[in-house]
Amino acid sequence: MKLATLRDGSRDGRLVVVCRRLEYAVDATAIAPTLQNAIERWSEVEPALNALYEALNRRAALGTFAFNVHSIAAPLPRAYQWCDASAFLTHGERMQLAFGLAPIEGVDSTPLMYQGASDDFLGPCEDIGLPSEAHGIDFEGEFAVVVDDVPMGCSHEQAAQHIKLLLQLNDVSLRQLAPREMKTGFGFIQAKPATSFAPVAVTPDELGPAWHDGRIHLSLQVKLNGQLIGRASAGEMHFSFPQLIAHAALTRRLHAGTVIGSGTVSNSDPEVGVSCLSEKRAMEMVSDGRPLTAFLQFGDRVQMEACTAAGDCLFGAIDQRVTHNSATPSASI
Repeated sequence: MKLATLRDGSRDGRLVVVCRRLEYAVDATAIAPTLQNAIERWSEVEPALNALYEALNRRAALGTFAFNVHSIAAPLPRAYQWCDASAFLTHGERMQLAFGLAPIEGVDSTPLMYQGASDDFLGPCEDIGLPSEAHGIDFEGEFAVVVDDVPMGCSHEQAAQHIKLLLQLNDVSLRQLAPREMKTGFGFIQAKPATSFAPVAVTPDELGPAWHDGRIHLSLQVKLNGQLIGRASAGEMHFSFPQLIAHAALTRRLHAGTVIGSGTVSNSDPEVGVSCLSEKRAMEMVSDGRPLTAFLQFGDRVQMEACTAAGDCLFGAIDQRVTHNSATPSASI
């Protein structure tokens, strides 16, 4: 099943069901007004949403309309909680090597995770409006899961059953602001502006064999200004999504609608490229003694999508421009 949020002038938008090939959609508000509401009532509404999805794919649903990605918000325009991990160890290893950083103790046994801002998620085609190129603007291609209510102390075996939806995202980062915030030990604030999401949230069954072991076994294609930057496979995740959920829930409950991110998709094979510019720069520092790749500039275009071997784009595409905006207005109400 594929779900999306249609912009309607409200903060949380309107829930729609989208057909498998992302060609058309149908209003689902008679079942659940928003995606957040659907996640909170998942066991109650999932059968009806799935029935609508099947009817839509048979072209038997009433009131269908063309799916226009430019009218779509993030699947969850705002979430109660957004926790992002660093589950691809190659990413961290390359950073440590390039910058001469000491290894983090236990990094291969205990996930790294921070709690990010979740009150303002961007849609797939919204501009990345930021105040200064000097902040070191970067993209980070990732995947995430959305869970229903997770009890405190949930094991990773139990956590798997709480995964209801999968997402693909661009976790925008400001690299020049990050070092000071990391040194404080209080976590990111300024270095992590609004995160962007691909247009549709999908249930795990949509991935078929590409979803197993709690991981998404798809390559994430990342382009900058039309040129391929990377096609790394998310299947190389060191920690699975159930392990990340269990880590986040060790000392607290996770309420329905919590989003858990994978961190930057990264592979040990350098030939597949990268999912963020910082990792590319780190590789250049090792090979050439200095970074050769610049961070993002205003006007740059970032595109991301995850496709099957048959070429089907499962989550839809992220396609954004980086723009100058010193006072980005809040979302419409």
